Amino acid sequence: MTEQTASLSLNEVISNVNAYEHFKECLRIEVLNRDGKKKFSWFKVFHRVAFGYKHNFYFWWRLANYMHTKSSPRLRKWARRINNKLLRKYGTDISLEAFIGPGMKVNHYVGIVVRAESIIGKNIKLRQNTTIERKDSIDTSGKIIIGDNVDIGAHSCIIGDIIIGDNVTIGAMSFVNKDVPANSVVYSEKTMFIRSK
Repeated sequence: MTEQTASLSLNEVISNVNAYEHFKECLRIEVLNRDGKKKFSWFKVFHRVAFGYKHNFYFWWRLANYMHTKSSPRLRKWARRINNKLLRKYGTDISLEAFIGPGMKVNHYVGIVVRAESIIGKNIKLRQNTTIERKDSIDTSGKIIIGDNVDIGAHSCIIGDIIIGDNVTIGAMSFVNKDVPANSVVYSEKTMFIRSK
């Protein structure tokens, strides 16, 4: 994923994906089941959301994210309202402009911040107090690219225009401000260490 997206802008990445199919695939994996083997059914999705509190955040954030891709100002306004309610309820600030592949897993919601310039692959695992943010808030030309199957530990900061490869594990309380190759483990003891798995 990272090699393909490194040369594309965020809008190009999002426009290359069918937003509705992406929305349905995310709900199928995140709301219906984690193994992704069940077929999609709106009835089952609504049933899980109505009777299972664990799936509510995923449903509402994915709905707001999908609505934000539309050109209608009214839909985009509703999307922002949904996201603001999620921020107040869960303490999680994931920008609606961020692109996150299917299979997102949030273990503990409090204090998670994901900025708009983020392009994140499939099966991301986020834990409490994780920050994924740009170094410079004025220059928005760059982006943060995170590959597939990345596991981010609690209290981690990923800062800057960087690329993190596929199958990377970032340990708790790590500060990442450099590119990380695929199949690596990152942990901090005063400075950042990267080693292959």
